[in-house]
Amino acid sequence: MKQVEVQIPKIFSPLLTSSYRNKFFYGGRAGGKSYAFADCLLILGRQKKLFIACLREIQNSMKDSVYKLLCDRISFYGLDDYAVTDAKIENKITGTRFVFKGLRNQDSQKIKSLEGVDIAWIEEAQTITRKSWSILEPTIRKDGSEIWISMNREEENDPLWVLVAANPDERTLVVKVNYYDNPFCPEEIKLQAKKCKETSLADYNHIWLGEPLAQGDYKLINSELIQKARVAKISSSDSPLIIGLDIARAGSDRTVFCFRKGRYCFMLKEVRGFNTVQVADMATFFIKEYNPAKLFLDLGNSGAGVYDILIDRGYGRIVKGINFGGKAIMEDRYYNKRAEMWDSVNKWLQSELPVQIPDDDELAEELRSINRVKVAQDRLQLEDKEELKKRIGRSPDKADALALTFAEPVYDKGRVETYGSDYVCLEDLFRNATVKDNSW
Repeated sequence: MKQVEVQIPKIFSPLLTSSYRNKFFYGGRAGGKSYAFADCLLILGRQKKLFIACLREIQNSMKDSVYKLLCDRISFYGLDDYAVTDAKIENKITGTRFVFKGLRNQDSQKIKSLEGVDIAWIEEAQTITRKSWSILEPTIRKDGSEIWISMNREEENDPLWVLVAANPDERTLVVKVNYYDNPFCPEEIKLQAKKCKETSLADYNHIWLGEPLAQGDYKLINSELIQKARVAKISSSDSPLIIGLDIARAGSDRTVFCFRKGRYCFMLKEVRGFNTVQVADMATFFIKEYNPAKLFLDLGNSGAGVYDILIDRGYGRIVKGINFGGKAIMEDRYYNKRAEMWDSVNKWLQSELPVQIPDDDELAEELRSINRVKVAQDRLQLEDKEELKKRIGRSPDKADALALTFAEPVYDKGRVETYGSDYVCLEDLFRNATVKDNSW
């Protein structure tokens, strides 16, 4: 076996010299985490037979994994004892094997193939959901097995930070590493960090020091509000039922129905692969079964076809089509309808009275992930949907369905009307107001 000299920053030495169940390394850009993890795994894989799993939340193809990085490091050091194919990496002498998987695609049955793993490397761990961790952690069960975690923190409540690093036990090593801890950090990178610090301390703290984003700097919705709303506290509501329907735009997207009564959002229903007629049939069933006051649906793509079918079936009083890119009701405050609806969700979560959403990891992730930007006249604009989709690995269909339930005010005609309580509209006030002498 060819002998090579590998230089690894001292801060990463515990990867090779210490035994911990969880080795959690986090920090900002250019800390060298990925290179150090890759090099250490390749070194260990040359010493004895290991089964190494390289994991991330979303992996649609090998291009999304650390496969290329490992291949590059093998080439850099000339490690000819490693055999590289299109889908795996193996050591021809020790028998060490690397596999690459996305956790989002796994369930308790599929993930059984990882039971014999010696080291699991979770890359970009800030994207890992509680659900994925709850499936993975008990699966890595071999005696002496380790879970290596590398991440750049995104938010204060990043799931793996809360579950593993925030209050580490004696079996968990937590190490913060930044660009100034990396002796191989290029001078150009150091200059970029210096310039960022002079320009925006908030950006510097997040990008270069690995601090979570300060709530309100970029995020529209506060993570703590989302977590609070997930706690069960409301069992029923007599407010009118509103259904939001976000219709799939592509094969991987979902069609999602969201059910909300006032402060109580109690159910999400999702389907995949439904055509226009099937979605319209499902909406028809929900209208007949639950008698909603309104059903707001997204008119984008096949949504217009679903809308036409429902109108033809006589549900024009209930169904209303919404264009996410259309004009907001309060056009002076919002760039488009999408920004207005999402901000309505934000304000709803901020209300003094308790609100409740389904205890759903995907919904929570989608709500807390959206970033905001400002445009002319200080109108609120949200980041492009495609950008959000890239960051979380999917379309925010569940959050969009919830936002649609706030598309327009829906007045409750089934209550005793109390003017000024938001249960009646202005026309009702004038129509019902009477005095004995018929004068104001």
